[in-house]
Amino acid sequence: MKSRVSVILMTMAMMLLGVQCAFAAASDKPNVKILATGGTIAGSAASDTATTGYKAGALGIDVLINAVPEVKNYANVSGEQICSIDSKDMTNDIWLKLSKRCNELLSRGDVNGIVITHGTDTLEETAYFLNLTVKSNKPVVITGAMRPATAISADGPMNLLNAVRVAASPKAVGHGVLVVLNDQINGARDVTKTNTTSVDTFKTPELGALGYVNDGVPEIYRDSTRIHTAKTEFDVSNLSELPYVKVIYGTANDDSLFVDAAIKAGVKGIIYAGTGNGSVHKNAEAALAKATAAGIVVVRSSRVGTGSVIPAEQSYIDEHFIDGDSLNPQKARILLQLALTKTHDLKAIQDMFHKY
Repeated sequence: MKSRVSVILMTMAMMLLGVQCAFAAASDKPNVKILATGGTIAGSAASDTATTGYKAGALGIDVLINAVPEVKNYANVSGEQICSIDSKDMTNDIWLKLSKRCNELLSRGDVNGIVITHGTDTLEETAYFLNLTVKSNKPVVITGAMRPATAISADGPMNLLNAVRVAASPKAVGHGVLVVLNDQINGARDVTKTNTTSVDTFKTPELGALGYVNDGVPEIYRDSTRIHTAKTEFDVSNLSELPYVKVIYGTANDDSLFVDAAIKAGVKGIIYAGTGNGSVHKNAEAALAKATAAGIVVVRSSRVGTGSVIPAEQSYIDEHFIDGDSLNPQKARILLQLALTKTHDLKAIQDMFHKY
């Protein structure tokens, strides 16, 4: 009888020890929250060879996590569905919701990092918006995929795994919002989508990637010098909407049609994606000058793809156009939206384009 009791007690002790060891192992890992917004990474197609014509955001976050159980080797992960959209349909409202949720989670001691799954069409814009509005040095990593989850060559599972690896790594702390796809780690400010279909689409032209995931190990080799995340002046906690800012694309034989329409629509700012060094067609320049005279902020950006927009013609200075620095038009729009929540002073806004 005593021996049976001893066996039972020993068995219970071993079970308790096993539970304690499992708890300790889980406690040793960082806690990473995965926020899902839909996109190709959660896409479903009619066949396993289809890489276009799929339904974006068809799969929930739990399906994505369960498809890559290896993520649990690097972190204690849990998922939350923010929305389920094709990222071409991204909105300001979702940006505000996502930023506020990131800040809520990152303020907690039991959250060490965040991964966001996202469609690739507007991924760089969401990344830059969060880079300016997330108030934490903890890692925020955005990932996506160029091929749907149902494809035999799906890139989403490895991208998700690598994103969790980066978010769980102390090396990722303090580098701003990071974009992780195709084994590359890029900074939110400078990365852009460069190819319509290739899995190697996200690049940082000229400046290069911040780092790589080398056979599962995140390595950071350089950093961005521009202010981001916890050090920015932008606060969206009490915002319910963003100022109305439009991008107008400059071309040969341009005219004032879209500038006039933007003024009539009540925009607060215009990004002019000019030719070359943010050059403005003479037919559009007169209309943009009317816009600034009416209190609308005009920023010269460039459609070129690389390089900085710097002071050029004297008329641009006289007409109070702002230089867009090296931000592409879509990111210049985001910075101007946030700038206009703080000030309408043109010098202060120009300083922001040199800081951020």
